[in-house]
Amino acid sequence: MRTFDYVRATDTQEAVRLLADDPAASCLAGGTTQLDLMKDGILEPPRLIDITRLPLHGIERRGESLHVGALATMEELAAEPTVAERLPVVRESLLLGASVQLRNMATIGGNLLQRTRCRYFRDPGVAECNKRSPGSGCAAVMGAARMHAVLGVSERCIALHASDLAVALVSLDALVHIQGPTQRRTVPLTEFYITAAESPERENVLDHAELITEVEIPLPPPTARSGYLKVRDRVSYEFALTSAAVLLVIDGGTIRQARVGLGGVGSKPWRAYEAEHVLTGALATTATFLDAAEATMRDAWTVPGTEFKVPLARRTLVRELQTVSGVTS
Repeated sequence: MRTFDYVRATDTQEAVRLLADDPAASCLAGGTTQLDLMKDGILEPPRLIDITRLPLHGIERRGESLHVGALATMEELAAEPTVAERLPVVRESLLLGASVQLRNMATIGGNLLQRTRCRYFRDPGVAECNKRSPGSGCAAVMGAARMHAVLGVSERCIALHASDLAVALVSLDALVHIQGPTQRRTVPLTEFYITAAESPERENVLDHAELITEVEIPLPPPTARSGYLKVRDRVSYEFALTSAAVLLVIDGGTIRQARVGLGGVGSKPWRAYEAEHVLTGALATTATFLDAAEATMRDAWTVPGTEFKVPLARRTLVRELQTVSGVTS
């Protein structure tokens, strides 16, 4: 039996101080899968700091931004009237991301910080995992890789980031507010994650003693249309094979603004800037959508078992662009 100290933090400053005092400590919060990884023997922190009681639960609209506490639940955010009215892409990603039971437990911060679902990372019997042991290799490259990434990857690591919500949020230029021991900082979510190709062992820019306190979501123009499409092996709770978060502002048949995020294909929630470049200023037609999808997946890096994701991701994006725009020809 593995033992550890359990400490319940009463405020954010205390939580940060406890983390700063113990470089080996970990946080417990809904959605992070911390306990799952401890049960599997992947993580063995000597101290577990419970942050679930911190005052970070609120959701508040301030002008043209929605401010979401890191400990607000997925279900609370999905039920927020502003989300239903102005952010359909966020609501759909939440509802498709987990069962009702999980949405009532999982927090927004925990969802963004969830670890990869790579079977090799989560199996302590597999020695070749650069996330767990840098320099050891990547078993997924030569193994069964159906649920792995094709963007932001290399032979060092092809682990997938599984969050649906994060895909929607990166498409909206969401900001992450962070509290550290001596300062607060704000990081665009598009710059928060680190790709597996860059650094398999590090997934985001958080320092050890830092906490996400709030996520800020800029509201799109009232004329914007948005949506989230998730393609998976079964309709019930399942991770995405591919997904697409799309926001469009169309005027007179011309796309004036385009925001695109992809899931199920990236080692981080993938902002498809190439697709946005093709879409912005172009006519809203299926031909334009096909060009955008082609540009997005041009640099995909595949292994046996992930090749199918490239055409599937293209079709997923085209379909959601058609759905959001109302254009089918």
